[in-house]
Amino acid sequence: MIQTIDKIVNKQVRENTVKRFREKGIILPTFAEMRDPGLVPDKVKAKLKDIGLWDFNPLNLFRITWKNAPTAKGGLFGGVNYIELPSELTGVKARIILLVGKFFPTGAHKVGAAYGCLAPRIITGEFDPGAQKAVWPSTGNYCRGGVFDSVLMGCHSVAILPEEMSAERFSWLKETGAEIIATHGCESNVKEIYDACWDIRNNRKDCVIFNQFDEFGNPTWHYNVTARAMEEVFNSVKGPKSKIAALVSATGSAGTISTGDYLRTIAPHIKVVANEAIQCPTLLNNGFGGHRIEGIGDKHVPWVHNVKNTDAVTAVDDEDCIRIMRLFNEKDGKEYLKANRVPQEIIGRLDLLGISGIGNLLGAIKTAKYYEMTGDDVIFSLATDSMEMYQSRLAEQTKDKGTYNRDQAVKDFEKCLIGQAADHLRDLGYYDRRAIHNLKYYTWVEQQAKDVADLEQLWYDREIWPKLFSQAEKWDEMIREFNDETGVLKNL
Repeated sequence: MIQTIDKIVNKQVRENTVKRFREKGIILPTFAEMRDPGLVPDKVKAKLKDIGLWDFNPLNLFRITWKNAPTAKGGLFGGVNYIELPSELTGVKARIILLVGKFFPTGAHKVGAAYGCLAPRIITGEFDPGAQKAVWPSTGNYCRGGVFDSVLMGCHSVAILPEEMSAERFSWLKETGAEIIATHGCESNVKEIYDACWDIRNNRKDCVIFNQFDEFGNPTWHYNVTARAMEEVFNSVKGPKSKIAALVSATGSAGTISTGDYLRTIAPHIKVVANEAIQCPTLLNNGFGGHRIEGIGDKHVPWVHNVKNTDAVTAVDDEDCIRIMRLFNEKDGKEYLKANRVPQEIIGRLDLLGISGIGNLLGAIKTAKYYEMTGDDVIFSLATDSMEMYQSRLAEQTKDKGTYNRDQAVKDFEKCLIGQAADHLRDLGYYDRRAIHNLKYYTWVEQQAKDVADLEQLWYDREIWPKLFSQAEKWDEMIREFNDETGVLKNL
């Protein structure tokens, strides 16, 4: 049976960790504080005023929130960082809102998912930061977030990611001193990452693997933090007839799509839409292949994906994403958008969308067209990271295809945005969802040694998902007890 993390496993390891955190001045934030930084103690906020957003300072654990001030240093907290994209840009009446991940440490929200996996193992004594290394299997941002959290918590890391990911990811990891394992292939080569994990599991006893694809701390963090951020944004922008109509999310590790589980509790008729690349349509039609939408993963169904709560699957063209990347970030592209009445304020913020954010935008447009949504319908999605991670990709496009110009901007705007069709989208009936869930068997039971009874529990047990998501309440209680024992917060 699937177990929750709700009790101390190794008292001695935990005692050692308490001592280690006391010596290094480490305080763990609660999930409640990440959700509402207004709860962060004033003495922590006072210290943060002198700390940069990306600094390797333990107090930056308190900046694992959607509410960081959008500044590189000295900022504290405000409202949720988001961008609403107007119909002049999207071509649809529905309101499309993306939460913005750029203003997390490392420039992506994956530091939160990683925290949701690491912190519970710290407070229960399951992981010894003084004697063990944390292994972060990823297609890019998660291993960066895991390495960042690990450094702040005083432990060493191993980052695993495909060799074809952007140069920016690798250069930052090298600067941290983390061990890097570059696996074969591109974004969709997830099995190769798992193979590297098996090699570590079998041969390196000093390592503990924090696999975002099967660690329930990942979706639990999003359910309790990201989804509440969406709810807060909705309440601040809604009109008299507005409703949350859809959540569109690339499946990736199935962390962010779990926001749909919470949103359904306040908007029962919401459409939860899984988004993927048409070049690798695993959920859409059991497809396979490689693609260029970095950060979304493919060719398997994550263990932590509650497929029963997924209403539809859509797939977008990675070529559209790359072309829109240039449209949004090249001078002639921006000028053409301005000529088409896209507000200058929006044009100046389009670099907040990395490639996967653009993919989510296209998935949201398809969803709005397919379900014939109106101006009263609000679609939520995410810009996991920003163009800060992909300047090398822009340079590659210029080298391969030449300088961007107005003629190309016209084509890209009309074809890739306004011309985005409601194709490659499938409504999921009960047995469609069951079929997708069954695909977990081949990855997780045959390859990763999960128990088939647990696979069945994830489908048939109606209480298991709410039980897993509610773990955050117990974790907060244990975090407060842990912090009391270290005494760091009290003596700050």
